[in-house]
Amino acid sequence: MSDLSDVIRILPTMKSGGELLSALEVLPEYDSAICDADAPVRLMALSDLYRVYVPNQMSLEIYSKLYLALMRSLQKKGTTLAIQQRNQNYRAIVQQEYSGIMGGSDSFTIIGASGIGKSSAISRAITLITENRIIEVENPHTKIIPCISVQCPFDSSVKGLLLEILRKVDEVIGGNYYPNALRARTTTDMLIGSVSQVALNHIGLLVVDEIQNVCNSKNGKSLVGMLTQLINNSGISICMVGTPESAVFFEQAMQLARRSLGLRYDVMEYGEDLKMFCEVLYSYQYVKQRTEITNGITEWLYEHTSGNISVVVSLIHDAQEIAILNGREVLSLESLNEAYQQRLSMLHGFIQPRQKRQTSKTKRKTAIAKADVDVEPDGEFTIAGLVSQAKSEGVDIVELLKEHLPVVEVAV
Repeated sequence: MSDLSDVIRILPTMKSGGELLSALEVLPEYDSAICDADAPVRLMALSDLYRVYVPNQMSLEIYSKLYLALMRSLQKKGTTLAIQQRNQNYRAIVQQEYSGIMGGSDSFTIIGASGIGKSSAISRAITLITENRIIEVENPHTKIIPCISVQCPFDSSVKGLLLEILRKVDEVIGGNYYPNALRARTTTDMLIGSVSQVALNHIGLLVVDEIQNVCNSKNGKSLVGMLTQLINNSGISICMVGTPESAVFFEQAMQLARRSLGLRYDVMEYGEDLKMFCEVLYSYQYVKQRTEITNGITEWLYEHTSGNISVVVSLIHDAQEIAILNGREVLSLESLNEAYQQRLSMLHGFIQPRQKRQTSKTKRKTAIAKADVDVEPDGEFTIAGLVSQAKSEGVDIVELLKEHLPVVEVAV
């Protein structure tokens, strides 16, 4: 235990470089003898693929950002302003006039495409930063949770998120904040004061995941405004995590944009990081006939996953599962392609392979048009132009298409 004024000294030393990469990495124990085990045993062990974590540049940046944000938040816990803010928060709870005198630490966003490993990187970073410990302070006696992670409600309910924060705090320190708030039937303004007080006393860093839910909700701006108020009334740092559509929402207004500066990532490019990741995953084989990864397989994986690492994991996992179940017992391009066609069919619309293959076993009639969807190379006409012509002349668009797009029926 220690005083609140020097609570930041309890945090583990900030890591960097090779030491940080090694600490973030998660490689489940693997014994090649598992390949001789019965099929059910191997199928169960195959799930270890989902535990593999290979850090990259995104992992390092997220770790540094979260560590520094937590440091800034904890530095404010033992100040005179923190004591004054507690009095102001109490006034809010009893519905008196109050103000946020403490000022915020900061808020920032981590924005990236779905499946690139944002949540995994955040989880690994938090585990490393906090070592899964609660900070216990002697003077004054209190418990501080270094980091709490919550999900933004689907309807962006302000009250729903505030209650979830209280529930998470109770879950960790064994408090009664959540049931007390439900019994009191507090208003949203009173609840903001209460959560600000709890955050000031017990929370270091707040991570709000799925922040893209604010985009399509009428409560979106209200929820972001509440988070801003929470920062100013508690001094904690808030990290908002979401997909690229949330960036469009925050760019709408200056007051939103300045609260959402942070990190932004896309799917992994074809390069050394992707090659290393595929090599590590490929080393976890549970089929009887072991194969080595080649440049051709790595390129195929990139082309059929668009560099989305969660899809790479699913593809290699399902390819092995199929190979075990059908008795082929080898992780080959044939198995990978089978998994791509059977298990990832719903993702085909979101993944654009570089080389499109036309394969079909059933005979059907296919319309082959000589025109592209948008513009003919010679510029004679466009589909949009035909639609506009049909509307202006009041004719059937189908008849116009027949005139301009010769159709040939072929058996495939």
